[in-house]
Amino acid sequence: MGLITGLLGLPLAPLRGTVAIAEQIRRQAEEDFYDPVTIRAQLEEVDRQRAAGLLSEEEAVAWEDELVDRLLTGRERGKEE
Repeated sequence: MGLITGLLGLPLAPLRGTVAIAEQIRRQAEEDFYDPVTIRAQLEEVDRQRAAGLLSEEEAVAWEDELVDRLLTGRERGKEE
């Protein structure tokens, strides 16, 4: 990088840093969202709430379907990477 390019790009440095931090946060959030351990814990929570009568059968099935979809998507993402 030359002196002129460095000086002209200097005002964009904070923006580049912000973008890099945002990208890291996005990656971590996706990792947590598709984490099999987290999903299994949430499935156990669905069962617990269903047994306690806090969730109707329809609500529990909908939540389970969403969690299973996340689990399958996470596995597919892992194969791609």
